[in-house]
Order: sequence, then structure tokens, then C-alpha cells
Amino acid sequence: MTDARYAPQSVDCQPQADGSLILKSRHALGPVAHSTGAWLHHWADATPDAVFIAERSGAGWRELSYRETLQTVRALGAWLLDQPGDGPVLVLSGNSVDHALVALATQYVGRASVPVAEQYSLISGAHDRLVYIAEKVQPALLFVDDPARYGDALMLPALAGIAVLASTDAGAPRPVCTMAQALAQGQGDVDQAHAAVGPDTVGKILFTSGSTANPKGVITTHRMMCVNQTQIADAFPFLRHSPPKIVDWLPWNHVFGGSHNFNMMLANGGALYIDDGKPIEALFGRTLENLSMHTGTLAFNVPVGFARLVAALRKDDDLRQRFFTGLDFTFYAGASLPQETWAALGDMAQEVTGSVPLMVSSWGMTETAPAVLLTHERVNRSGIVGAPMNGTEVKLIPDDEGRYECRVKGPNIMPGYLDEPEKTAETFDADGFLITGDAMRFVDPQNPDRGLAFDGRISEDFKLTSGTWVRVAALRGQIMTALQGVAADIVITGHDRADLGVMIFPASPVVGADGACTDAALLADIRDRLAPLAANATGSSTRVGRALVLSEPPSLIDQEMTAKGNLNLRKVLTRRADLVERLYAETPDAAVVRL
Repeated sequence: MTDARYAPQSVDCQPQADGSLILKSRHALGPVAHSTGAWLHHWADATPDAVFIAERSGAGWRELSYRETLQTVRALGAWLLDQPGDGPVLVLSGNSVDHALVALATQYVGRASVPVAEQYSLISGAHDRLVYIAEKVQPALLFVDDPARYGDALMLPALAGIAVLASTDAGAPRPVCTMAQALAQGQGDVDQAHAAVGPDTVGKILFTSGSTANPKGVITTHRMMCVNQTQIADAFPFLRHSPPKIVDWLPWNHVFGGSHNFNMMLANGGALYIDDGKPIEALFGRTLENLSMHTGTLAFNVPVGFARLVAALRKDDDLRQRFFTGLDFTFYAGASLPQETWAALGDMAQEVTGSVPLMVSSWGMTETAPAVLLTHERVNRSGIVGAPMNGTEVKLIPDDEGRYECRVKGPNIMPGYLDEPEKTAETFDADGFLITGDAMRFVDPQNPDRGLAFDGRISEDFKLTSGTWVRVAALRGQIMTALQGVAADIVITGHDRADLGVMIFPASPVVGADGACTDAALLADIRDRLAPLAANATGSSTRVGRALVLSEPPSLIDQEMTAKGNLNLRKVLTRRADLVERLYAETPDAAVVRL
């Protein structure tokens, strides 16, 4: 049975002479706004008093309506035009109402913002990445919401000559212009500047995580952002008629939170309530407090966030009732959602409302603004990333095992990397397709309409000494499901070895010696969970024979973790090479689980 709120997935699949396939949606791309400012003007006129953006303020919330947002953006844009230089605004702090106003004001007058991970400012060991980005983009202005909190970064010699805009001057280690001062002083011709903004104007520069090299600056235009929101609303027509609401923590320096979710609210007249919590032990209580005041019509998260949420919803009848009532869909990205978490969300929704909301995933990259593939039909498992969005082309290059290398083309694809012509050229093939490095499989090889399932990063796969390929993504999903609630993340080992192992980052802190946990009860639990996988393995490429629990969390400073929270597998294996050797020792010690 079809649901009118969701457009049907309809895929044209054309074989090519070289053996590749070209996939396109059979639906036409809808009307596209010429700039993000067009959305702001539309909703300030259509629903001026509706809340657009909100953040916690004391016991309540600071809420800005669409009318107030447009007025403030124009005033701030006039001030920006008065400032010397036309370089971008480098945003050092995290999500906030003032951050949103700065980003929108720069886009409104034809400038760009460059949001960076706040860890780069807060952790002294990560300052080198902040300095690298600053030297790369040559900003005309810095923005922080709290100059005292980000004071160490503001005092870096590399940033010394750059003016600072801040929400307040309290505790500022050097002179700043406050938002209140800027809003009162602007004299620039904001109408003329805004009229010159068009689809090819650069709206922001987003830096990739830099997991294997220095991060690259992805040039993000208004066309990319505006096309992507049309593509999403084409797939979910209800967004155009029922303004959405989200309570969202996902960071704006990353394309998922900062372009996909933020712009979805702006494009459709929705409300974004900033969750200043996070799905980590120290901050998840704040998320639950925020959800006790507001819940959304859409729920975006990464798998670990949904796992924590499921545990909390099971304990809180009132929150469970409010969370699922009126929920149109749940949306996960960043990694495959463990099937147990998927099933728990569906079961609780069924209990509360009598039905299960659409459970959505997507696939894309910073370079694609981000969505290229999107699930907009009901599916029965996680890992499915959907069908090509309207206006995009997906090239699939087959291997000999039924999976495909994925390449993409479309109006939401970046023009290139900032000042990196060689890397830009290397990223596109001769036909203009972006080379993604990701692998896909058909959900149903006989029916392309059912879309694609993600099958891992090609560069992460490896061979055992037997010459057998290990497909890391599929194996990782099985192991994470088996270790649900015990493992926060894992690294699969075995490159150029005879058998597979797994290094486990635990979900909760553990006590250990020399980097590994020796808690007998925990290790016995892990052995019991992994034993069925080993017993049912189809061969050496799917059988995990040993495991080690790491007692030290992944290090951002040592680049074991990227700014968006993903593991840098290569760095983990290199930095902890002694633990890998310990895992494979001929006579393993008590920390090694053998299966």
C-alpha cells in the first residue's frame, strides 16, 4: 500500500558498454530556490511568528521567529559588509542561535562561513588543525559564542590579527565586537549585496574529517544546498505542507547537521531546537532534559545516539509517549543502525501509536551537500540507503562479488576543493562523476526500484594471508549487533594475517593494564556474544577468532577519531600496534578472548 506522504521510489537502470550501470530517478527535479535567503524571505512572509531557531536559556528557551531571524540576519549582514576584507567568517564554537545568525547573514550578503569542530578550539592538542584551516581559508573574521571558553584558541598567534565577533565580551582575552554592537552599527547596502547572490555563490566551506591526510575544504554553493532540499522534499512531499520540528544535537561543522538538517528546517518553514546535549555519558542527561520540554516530528541521530535513546525510552513511559506521538520518521546516518536498535524503535512506536513511522537512511558525502541516495519507502532492515534522488546520476562499477563501486554526478555535487586543483581533478573521473570510494549492493538485483544497500569503504577491505577478501562493513554490522550495549565501536583486524580479530572500544569505561581490559566477567560476556558468530561463520573471512577490549578511548588529539566522531581505523591500528601484536601473540595473555 502506498503512502501519499512519500514519493514512490522509481529507478531507471541503464547498462553501459563498459559494463557499468547508470541509475537515475524517473521523477523530475522540482523547483529550486536560487539562494538560502529566498527560503528565509518566504517563511518570514508566510509564517512570520513561527519559531525557526531556539536554544536553551536558563530554565527555558530563547526562540527566534522567522520574522525576527530575517530582521537580525539583515542587520548583521549590513555590519559584515562594513568590515574590511571579503574573506570568510571562521566559526570556532558549536551550535547556537548566534552561530545560525552568523551563517545565514554571511550567505545572505554573498560571503561564506567556515564552521570548524569546536574540539579544534577547546583541545590544545588539536590546535594545529585549527591553525591549518585558518591559514587555508584566510578568514576576515572569527566568531565565537563564548570568548572565555574559547579563549585559548583566540590567543593563538596564527589568529592574532583577525577581528573577533562574539555573543558577549564577558571573559574575552582580547577585544571583541559583540553581537549587540554589530546589530546596532551596520550601514552596508544589504539589499544590493543580497541581490547579487545566486546559485553559484559560495555559501560555506566545510572541511572533511582528514582521516588520512590534512582535511580538505569542500566548496559548498547555494545551488548545492538548495537543490538538495528540493530533492529531499520531492521524496517527502509532506515536508512542504507540514512544517517539521527537530530537537537536534548534530554539529553544524559536519554536513549532516549543518546542511542537511539545518537547511531542511529553513527550506520547509520548520523549527530547529538546538539540543546542547550529546549521546555520551556526561551529556546525554541534558538531551533527555531537553526532550522533556520539546520533541520533534522528525528524529535524526547516529546509531550510538539512537541506542542511548532506546535505553532511556524503555525506562520513561511519559517520554516514550511524547517522543513517538506525531513522529513522521526516524533518520539515521554515519553508520549502519544495529538491527536490535531498529527493532526496538519500531516496537515502541507500534505500542504508542499503533503504527511504525518510516525508518529512513541516506547516503552522501560532504562533497554532495550531502544526500544522493535516500530511502523513502518502508524497509524491513537497517543498512539500506535507498534510491537516487531526483536530478542525480549514480554510476555503479561492478566487481566479481556482486557489489559495485559507487560514483555520482548531479547539481548537488561540489565544484571542487578549496585551492586544491590536483585533488579536485583526482576526485572526478573522465565522465565527470565524483569518485566516492564507497561500495553498494542492490537490495533486490531484479528490481532496482528497491534501491541500494551500503557495502562499506573499498579502502577498508583487506585480504587475509589465504588471499581471501574481508568485507569489513558487513562483518562490522554483525559484530556490533552481537555486542549491542557493550561496544561503542570496534576495529576489525587481520590484514596479512591468518585469521580475524576485533579490538573493542567499550560502551562504558573499564579498568585495564597496558591499554587492555582484563575484567573477567566482561570478557566472558563478550566471548558468549561472539561465539555464535564464530560457530556460524561461512569461512575465514567471516570468522572472528580473537578479541581484545581497549581500556583507553579513541584519541582526538592523536587523530584516532575524526571531528565528526568516526574512527580513523588506520590511526588506531598504527598507534596501538603493540596491542595488535598482543592480540595475535602465539601464547595470548588474560586480556585476549579466544573463540
